[in-house]
Amino acid sequence: MHKNIPPLIRHAKRPRAKIIPAVYNRFSHQFISSYLKNLAEVVIYLTVPTSLQVPAYQFLNMSIIKIDLKSAKPIYKQIVQRVEQGILSGELPRNYRLPSINKVCRANGISRDSVLLAYQELKKKGVVHAIPGKGYYVRTQTINYEKKYFLLFDELNVFKEDLYKSFLDTLNGKAIVDIFFHHFNKNMFEKLIYDANGNYSKYIVMPSNLKGVEKAIAILPATDVYILDQSRRSLFSYASIYQNFISAMYQSLQAASNQLKKYKRMVLIHPGQKEPLGMVTGFKQYCNDQRIAHKVIRSFQDQQPQKGTVYVTPEDRDLVNIVEKSEQLNLLIGKEVGIISYNETALKKVVANGITTISTDFGAMGARLAEMVWNQESIKIENPSQLILRNSL
Repeated sequence: MHKNIPPLIRHAKRPRAKIIPAVYNRFSHQFISSYLKNLAEVVIYLTVPTSLQVPAYQFLNMSIIKIDLKSAKPIYKQIVQRVEQGILSGELPRNYRLPSINKVCRANGISRDSVLLAYQELKKKGVVHAIPGKGYYVRTQTINYEKKYFLLFDELNVFKEDLYKSFLDTLNGKAIVDIFFHHFNKNMFEKLIYDANGNYSKYIVMPSNLKGVEKAIAILPATDVYILDQSRRSLFSYASIYQNFISAMYQSLQAASNQLKKYKRMVLIHPGQKEPLGMVTGFKQYCNDQRIAHKVIRSFQDQQPQKGTVYVTPEDRDLVNIVEKSEQLNLLIGKEVGIISYNETALKKVVANGITTISTDFGAMGARLAEMVWNQESIKIENPSQLILRNSL
């Protein structure tokens, strides 16, 4: 401590409450202020229960609780986060006195209610404790965050259910998982992200082919974000486990080359609303390389199956349409009409004596995702796909 600090402060060991007022009676406000400007911190002994009679450090600046008024995150959550980060980094040791509510208000131009709400939240979590008439003090140096994961899917279907179940089974109850669905709606996607920010330890996001969602994802802590299933160049900075739809389509068709030789043309049914665009790229590359007549259509509803044609469809509704209309026209599936469906399900093993599929292992994807998140692995993994040949070719 500075050698010029008055003896009454410098030599005090465990002063009683009346000593502190004496300091300010004996020395002018200007005198005390001159010392405060030259010191990083001042030790003041407080009259508290014996078990808590230890120095409490009082801030002389407000940098630890700096609010971003332009952020979408609520102000009280920003305060909670700043305090917890300060504790974890060691800037706020145990029994450190937090800046008063009024000081935080004045320094950041925010309402008293926001600061009070934040301090009460920290108190509920056991991070700080309050001494009446004195203020709020850091209670612990360790913060045990509950493992709580935000999981945002595009929709729920059979194979996404397999992924989800595998994810939960691998975690084995070690974390709380809240699942949400954006249903390919950008506004819903953004709202769910904004509402979740600051409430979870990890954020697992399935952006699908939604455009312009990068800004919403960017408000989340980058190291806590995991991109699932469909990724893109603008999201490559995040950890991810994804499908490469271009190579999956191309390599699967290449693996079926012998079966495809007996057909004259190929048709990809790609509605273009929620289906990965990489499917179209991979399909066209293969057909061009093999010099196979081909086209991409958006719907099969008004179409009739054509003899000598292979239909590739990611949508099960179109799959049912093709099978029903082929049977009505007495076209033999696997000989006169070929069918390749995307994403394996149990029913495709038996429908029309077996439907050929291109699929990734969603169970493996869910299990590996759980390991990545739990172990905080910041990596990118391509989940492989494969062709499952059945009678439909």
